Amino acid sequence: MDKKLYRSNKDSKIAGVCGGIAEYFNVDSSIVRIIALLLIFGWGSGLIIYIIIAFIVPEDPYL
Repeated sequence: MDKKLYRSNKDSKIAGVCGGIAEYFNVDSSIVRIIALLLIFGWGSGLIIYIIIAFIVPEDPYL
């Protein structure tokens, strides 16, 4: 079965990016959110990457 990356509708805080990544890699979404916050506040590039992913990755069509 082919897995595809989608933004999450059921585990969504802002745009569903972290929830979608967590579902794709089958990890807890809190871990992905902590990594995202470290990237955003640590290096600053995380915010740009998050916004780009929010526009590029489609929403989950199955919900």
